[in-house]
Amino acid sequence: MAQILLLYDSRGGLTEQLADAIAEGVESPGVECVRRRVDDATIPDVLRADGIILGSPNWSGMTGKLKDWFDYSGDLWEKGDLAGKVGGVFTAGYSRSGGNEATLLQLMHLVLGHGMVLVGLPWSETMRRSGSYYGVTAHGTVTDEDREQGRALGARVAAFAQRLAD
Repeated sequence: MAQILLLYDSRGGLTEQLADAIAEGVESPGVECVRRRVDDATIPDVLRADGIILGSPNWSGMTGKLKDWFDYSGDLWEKGDLAGKVGGVFTAGYSRSGGNEATLLQLMHLVLGHGMVLVGLPWSETMRRSGSYYGVTAHGTVTDEDREQGRALGARVAAFAQRLAD
């Protein structure tokens, strides 16, 4: 069974709402979703996962707490423990122009820096209208379209992780 770790920080609840939708997309036959807030995540959680979806509120970049967690898990990078795993990213904030893309790029940097295989949103009209193809975003509130994209990203990461695990 493939396992996807949904690892995120959430402060105001928007990121958590996106995580709910992403988890729905991940859950499928042969795939388990393990959710962890950054405060509760452990190195064994990361090592067991076949895929990792990272999320952070948009504070014109990822939160310091999430960055700090990865800074102090440097052995994962040093040993290449995450290389070849599937990764995806998401963010939420209160302003459409407040740095969501910067936050996604920082999260993507973590994924790529660890040698993971980055999976973005599948092409769709919803993705085209949202302006985000790197990962899932929400602005101000989490809409039904945001949730739809969350489920799509979760399902896509799960499918790729299953293929690589096989």
